[in-house]
Order: sequence, then structure tokens, then C-alpha cells
Amino acid sequence: MPHELFRKGFSLLLKSQTNILSAAFIIMVTIILSQILGLIKQRLLVSIFGASDTLGIYLASTRLPDFLFQLIIAGALASAFIPIFSDYLSKNKVQEAHKMASSLLAIGVSIFAVLSAILFVWAPFFLTIFNLGSGFSNEEMNLMANLTRIIIFGQLLFIIGTFFSALLQSYNHFFIPGIAAALYNLGIITGIITLSSTVGIFSPAYGVLLGALFFIIVQLPMVKKIGFSFKPTFSFRVPGVLAVLHLMWPRTVAMAIFQMGTIAIVAIISFLPNPGRNYVIFDYAQTLAFAPIVLFGQSIAQAAFPILSREKNNLENFKTTFVASFNQILYLILPVSVLLLVLRIPIVRLIFGAGQFDWEATVLTGKTLAFFSISLFAQALIYLVSRGFYALHDTKTPLYIGATTTAVMIALGFLFIFSSGLGIESMAAAYSIATIINLVILFIFLDRKVGGFKKTSLIFPILKIFSATFFTGFALYIPIKLLDQLVFDTTRTINLIMLTGISAFAGLSLYLFLTWLFNVKEATTFLLIFKKIGNWREVLKKSDEVIDATTVKP
Repeated sequence: MPHELFRKGFSLLLKSQTNILSAAFIIMVTIILSQILGLIKQRLLVSIFGASDTLGIYLASTRLPDFLFQLIIAGALASAFIPIFSDYLSKNKVQEAHKMASSLLAIGVSIFAVLSAILFVWAPFFLTIFNLGSGFSNEEMNLMANLTRIIIFGQLLFIIGTFFSALLQSYNHFFIPGIAAALYNLGIITGIITLSSTVGIFSPAYGVLLGALFFIIVQLPMVKKIGFSFKPTFSFRVPGVLAVLHLMWPRTVAMAIFQMGTIAIVAIISFLPNPGRNYVIFDYAQTLAFAPIVLFGQSIAQAAFPILSREKNNLENFKTTFVASFNQILYLILPVSVLLLVLRIPIVRLIFGAGQFDWEATVLTGKTLAFFSISLFAQALIYLVSRGFYALHDTKTPLYIGATTTAVMIALGFLFIFSSGLGIESMAAAYSIATIINLVILFIFLDRKVGGFKKTSLIFPILKIFSATFFTGFALYIPIKLLDQLVFDTTRTINLIMLTGISAFAGLSLYLFLTWLFNVKEATTFLLIFKKIGNWREVLKKSDEVIDATTVKP
């Protein structure tokens, strides 16, 4: 019986998803798996290398390869390839669609290969140009360059896997691409465990190569099943190729600006004492903050995107869907924000407090996480607001606003670090301030573009949710203060787990009660979902909200 249940459940996951609920469910499940593996990867790194300059050099060495990947591939696949490819499929032009896909894959890999070869040969030069090494010695710069050379090969493989994911998502398959992305982290974990004792900090870099192979191999059977066969053609005249290039450029430029912002952050951090250690702290705090953003913000925004696109000519329905998704994201992200703010030190200790990750690094990571947590709601909602513009075929407005707020972030970072003499946590503050400004401006412009949202459907739920969140903060703070040391000896891991669990349960329970008491619609909705969880297979099979051709990757 359990075997049969597992078989049926797994076969359901492998099917093409036909409705928003099933797609969102699968996206969230695979994101959780990927995040768990990602946290394991980072815990292994700090347990072996500590919050050290060496680990900071490795993290910095990933920036340039990732910059090239985002610039050349990610913008095309996320904003242009999937809708155009799916449009061909909807018109039963399968052969033309696959020919266009083959041509784009060949062109993308070729361009990336040429740029990778240039980066491989002149890695130290480009790392200096991008100011990644301002505070590093020559020996550390050479180590960073050698790590970059290995990682760039992994990114070349990752391009192929990412392209396979876009193909499968065009056919509304989300489970296999999500699992493949999670296994990328598993490859890095395998590299760390098996090679760290022999090659040291090069072990995660070799793990990137292994993870990229996992990412490709896991998707191959499903890619073959949908009938795709790679037939390379290096021509821009293939129908659809120029259309993709035309649509992708604003998103590509926006991604380039964002990546330049992250590189600027590394450059600013490199002027602090112990730059590698400070960068590890910044990166690890950002990872913890980013987990709920991706889980709630990206998942809900991605599930809402097809409906928003379908209703672009019916603005009343568009606004109704947008407001509902806006409130859902806010309802889920705010209690997590205050939880990370209040329980920052126990959470950092539990997740990263191993081996050489010392107490000073734990406290500083907690402080940095606190500043990130202030803007979690804005970072999550930007996913939705940006997709609101994309659904209306406007990719330029998010580009201009994103460029402006990235400049604000960099300026604030310079001000805090050089003029005010503040520490690494001030970079998180600059990031949060810029993100909140980004959200506010984006929302104002979108509000004007659609003729104005109904303010009562936004203001009153937002006030209720923020009020419940405020009291939740006290419910989290009081137990941890009363129980810490007086009841639990938190030098022991089991006691720390119990203390964190009790405080989190008290806070989140109060939040659920208050939002129910305040008659917040989202509280009732999620309670009904929990009641129906036993019939999840029947729920997922319902097809009342059909996915259209604008679905993007998780």
C-alpha cells in the first residue's frame, strides 16, 4: 500500500502541470529541497574553513562566472525564450520550436565559451578590473583566479542544464527541473565531503563541475521524452531567434546592472579589515534572508504570472489577481521577517554554528541578518510587482528603476563604510534601504499604469497584517528572554533547539490567531488549505486555473 501510494504520487509529480495550484506546490517543494541542500553545503564550508579569508576568496571567485551566466543566458530564458517557444507549441509548430531552441542553445553556448576562454586566460586582470581583489594580497588574488577558472567550466555545463529546464517548463513540467536544480547543490556537497581533505578550498569548485553534470543528466530522460533533439545551427535567421533577442535585452541589461551591484558590494567589502571573513558573514546572512524570499515571493509570483499575463487586456481582473497575490506574499513573509529579526542569533548558531564558525562570527552574522530581515517583505514583493510589468509587456520600467536603486545601494554602501566607518552589517542596511525604495517606486509606477488599485483592498489588509506582526515580535522575544539561561542551558544544541522551537511556536501561533481575529482573508484561506491537506492529490488534479505560455522557471 505505501509503495503504491508513493508510485501514484511520484507519477503525478512527473506529469505536465495544468493548473496554478499544482505548479506552485511543486515549485515550493523543490525550492525547499534545494534550500536545505544549500544550507547543508554552507554549513559544511564553515565547519571546515570557518568564517575565513580563504572561504571568502572562494565565494568571491563565483561572482564573475555567475555574472556572465546571468548576462548571456538567464535574461533570455526567463523573459523571452519560454513565451516564444510556447507560442510555437500552441500553434502546433513543434519542429520550428525545436529548431529555434537548438539554434539558441548553440549560439548561447558558443558565446559563453568564447568569453569563458578569455576569462580563463586573463582571470587575474578581470578580477582586478571588477575590483574584486582590492583588499586581497597577490597570493590570495592568484587563488581567486584559479578557483574562477574551474568554476567557469561548471557554468558552461550549467547553461545546458538551464536550457533543458526552460524546455521542460515550456511543456509545463516543473518537478524534474526543480529536482535537478537541487541536485546541483548535492554535487557541491559531494565535492566538499570527498575532496576537502586533499585539495582544500578547491573541493567546492570541483563540486560545481559535478553538480552541473547532475543538473544535466537528471533532465535528459524527460528532455528526450518531449521529443527534443539538439541539431546545432548557428544562424540568427532561424525564425524566432531574433524575436527572442529583441525581447530579452531589457531584462539582460537589468540583470547586468544587478550583477554589477553585487560585484560592487564585494569591492566595498574588500576595503574592510579581513575582507574574506567579512564577505563570508555577509554572504551567509544574505543566504538565510533569501530563503523565505524565494520560497514565498518567487513561488507565488511565478504562479500568478500566467494569470496576470492572460488578463493584461482586462485590467480589473488583472488588479484583482495582483492584489490577492500581493496580500498572500505579505501575509507569509512578514512573520518570517520578525522571526529572523528576533531569533537571529539562535538561528545562525543552529544552521552555521559548527567547527570553525566562531562566536564572534555568529554574532556579526546575526546582526547582518537583522538588517536584511527589515526588507524581506520588499524583496519578496518585487518579484510580483516586476512580473506585473512583464505581464503588461513592459520590461523597461523595472530596468530603469532597478538601475537607479542599485546606484543608491552602492552610494549608501560607500557612505556607510568609508565615511561613517561602520562594519559589514551596514552593507545589509544599504541593501535593505535600496530594496524598499525600489519596491515603493515600482508600485507607484504600476499603480499609475493600471489606472489605480483599489486602495481599501490593500491598505486595510496591510495594516492588519503589520499589526499582527508587531505583536508577534513580542511573543517571540518574551519566551526567548525568559527561558534563555533561566530554564535552558543553551550551550547544548538540544536545549537551543527547544528554546528556538518554543519561541517560534508561540510567536507564529499568536500571529495566526491575531490574523484570524482581525478577519484577514489570507488566514482563513490557508486554514482551509490545511484542512484539505489530506486530499492533496485531488486538489492538485483540479484544473480551474490553467497555465498559459508565459510560465517562467523556478
